[in-house]
Amino acid sequence: CPVIHIRAMSPLSLTFLSALICCSFTLQTSSVSSPNIIIMLMDDMGWGDLGVFGQPSKETPNLDAMAAQGMLFPNFYTANPLCSPSRAALLTGRLPVRNGFYTTNAHARNAYTPQEIVGGISKDEILLPQLLKTKGYVSKIVGKWHLGHRPQYLPLKNGFDEWFGAPNCHFGPYNDTITPNIPVYNNSEMLGRYYEEFKIDRVTGESNLTQMYLQEGLEFIRRQTEAQRPFFLYWAADATHAPVYASKHFLGKSQRGRYGDAVMELDYSVGQILSWLRTLGIENNTFVFFTSDNGAALISAPHEGGSNGPFLCGKETTFEGGMREPAIAWWPGHIKEGTVNFQLANVMDLFTTSLALAGISPPGDRAIDGLDLTPVLLSPPHTIHNRPIFYYRGNELMAVRLGQYKAHYWTWSNSWEEFKSGINFCPGQEVSGVTTHDQKEHTMQPVIFHLGRDPGEKFPISVLTKEYHDVLSRISPVVEQHKKNLVPGIPQLNMCDLAVMNWAPAGCEKLGKCLKGPKSQPWKCDWPH
Repeated sequence: CPVIHIRAMSPLSLTFLSALICCSFTLQTSSVSSPNIIIMLMDDMGWGDLGVFGQPSKETPNLDAMAAQGMLFPNFYTANPLCSPSRAALLTGRLPVRNGFYTTNAHARNAYTPQEIVGGISKDEILLPQLLKTKGYVSKIVGKWHLGHRPQYLPLKNGFDEWFGAPNCHFGPYNDTITPNIPVYNNSEMLGRYYEEFKIDRVTGESNLTQMYLQEGLEFIRRQTEAQRPFFLYWAADATHAPVYASKHFLGKSQRGRYGDAVMELDYSVGQILSWLRTLGIENNTFVFFTSDNGAALISAPHEGGSNGPFLCGKETTFEGGMREPAIAWWPGHIKEGTVNFQLANVMDLFTTSLALAGISPPGDRAIDGLDLTPVLLSPPHTIHNRPIFYYRGNELMAVRLGQYKAHYWTWSNSWEEFKSGINFCPGQEVSGVTTHDQKEHTMQPVIFHLGRDPGEKFPISVLTKEYHDVLSRISPVVEQHKKNLVPGIPQLNMCDLAVMNWAPAGCEKLGKCLKGPKSQPWKCDWPH
């Protein structure tokens, strides 16, 4: 078969990709002992951004079709309301408070990996691609890593075989005498930097990054299929994280503005990937899961932020809007079409479920928070009863969900100082006594909601009712057991230093893109949120 140079194709020509494929593909998917695994992790995409969840513009036809052909999870959660900790949780199967992706510099603070962070994913953690490698899987990450940008923390040092993408958010452009622009890597060496070789027009929002990420994913799938190797593709596109972007073909097409343009291009990309699996004849041997790292960033809405549907607040908060995510599982011939499953599930389950699909046992020397969802996926209406969801913000357990009930042990949206400066994580959604701007402790008398009849967390159940005490009697033992068994990891997000920024990444010498950084002067990071 000829080599197909996907990178050079336009978005429209990808639709006709199947016409360019050798007709002599004679792959026997049954010869692959374990299914391929694709996890699509969006960035700041909200529960309410999908047509299948009620977005009225209906601009996600491919994702809606994916749900119609697979299983929709309305009760799917992330592990943290911010990007880096949730990504660490996905790849380790462990809560951020266990895997070290949190801070102890201040109570209940969200923390991530900006350029000045000293830390990254701990060498003591075992990541999903490292385990899949034991069964012959080839793994690639396409897009945003966000688990540390110093050399020892990058993907190829943590089990991935290939990488095309960036270690940090696409913030910028920066003045390279003060802050370097973020590098874009191909495997272990940079190819250039955002806003330089990899353009993002901050005025128009135009960028070809999503198309590059799509083509990288398609080409990886083709190569592994041709070689008859099982693969893990972690497709982590970030176009819906402010500053949002889309390619020229999609700009101005959405009823929802530039953010909607980005969603439309990501939806198109999902459709292309699923179509490609069918073209290659491997759809029945490929498990695909679509979700997001945290809720929509309402602080960036309406122009550069999404929708969390009926849920309260958004990114940065442990209210439903910050942690309940869109989620779809797709595996033709294995997952029953058109299924809506109300199982409580979370992003850490993808770690354990992926291992189960590959026939690998999770590590037995540590606590694993993810559960194996294969019975739920493959044998509906099988459910995992009494499974709790834990809502953490930094080092604090803020809330717990059990069944339809959610108990808040702490409430906080953001500080009065931030709020008065115009930073609001709950715009237009303030709920008295709930979206507090002081950290409020409720451990003696939790604030409890029934999410079935009150998904917006607006009407706390009265402490005087029998319902309240019945719920508390069920949730309290779960919380006590969890705290009793919790062994926090060493916090990785406490220290910052300008000297560790992306001044001279590997490969910069070849490109003449090395910058001289300042002397090391570490300090304790300030996390105001």
